Amino acid sequence: MTRAVVFAYHNVGVRCLRVLAAHGVDVRLVVTHADDPHENRWFGSVADVALECGIPTCTPDNPNAADVVARVRALDPEFLFSFYYRVLLAAPLLALPTRGALNMHGSLLPRYRGRAPVNWAVLHGERETGATLHYMTEKADAGDIVAQSAVPILPDDTAREVFDKVTVAAEVALDGVLRALICGTAPRRRQDLSAGRYFGGRRAQDGIIDWSLHARAIHNLVRAVAPPYPGALTTLRGMPARVLRTRVLDAASAAASPVIEARDGRLLVRCGGGGTLSVLALEIAGTLCSAQAFLARFGNDPVALPQLGSSEASSAGDV
Repeated sequence: MTRAVVFAYHNVGVRCLRVLAAHGVDVRLVVTHADDPHENRWFGSVADVALECGIPTCTPDNPNAADVVARVRALDPEFLFSFYYRVLLAAPLLALPTRGALNMHGSLLPRYRGRAPVNWAVLHGERETGATLHYMTEKADAGDIVAQSAVPILPDDTAREVFDKVTVAAEVALDGVLRALICGTAPRRRQDLSAGRYFGGRRAQDGIIDWSLHARAIHNLVRAVAPPYPGALTTLRGMPARVLRTRVLDAASAAASPVIEARDGRLLVRCGGGGTLSVLALEIAGTLCSAQAFLARFGNDPVALPQLGSSEASSAGDV
């Protein structure tokens, strides 16, 4: 029976751990994260799946610490897998498995290496992404590719909806190649790192809307940070607001001073860089606001929207 140690978290970790179990891999230890009580935990529990499967778990603060490395070494793994584990594994761990250390990344490498690949792909208006199983090196997301599975990104998909697809893509990629990997016949393709680049993590304040942009760019930001992520942030006459869902109604209308108004039972935004958005879900000061409620609060006149760099736009970062 093939021996493995798994570092895993989140939905990708849940599904990929189940793939290993389905193939009869002897997972001798699961290293995962202790849940952060301050995080909006909308995803499944790797620890629960490990408990169900009778696999020992640990949640070290530092997975690269000497005691963790020693524990993994004593288990004599043939493979080490990382499935959406949130800490980069260092060389002493990567050197332990006799047949390789592999990671599942949520993009079609070499594109979107690094942090938050799904959110970045949506933000940039990509129409496709996926999951990639690759060998780990000391440089993140740079090792040889073993398997990939692609999924579409539809124009109105949120990052959460795309992440759900990527989770399935990860399961498909691992399930499809695992038998060959165990048999030693899996493909191994070197990455052309010049064909993509690294991206960093995202903060809530990165979701502040610059209403001077075109409708498509604003729509992509809203999709990229929609719940369960922090949401796209703005202010309306000094009140904190979140734009939670939008649709591009007209991509061709001319640039104008950005405003939002309630018209014909809908919330509409004329964007500074051109185009018109329909705001499908708006929250003001923590309360959802319909077109009717917007009219009652602001009246019939359009409400000016802050452009990035103005004091009002800057204050949205504190929401």
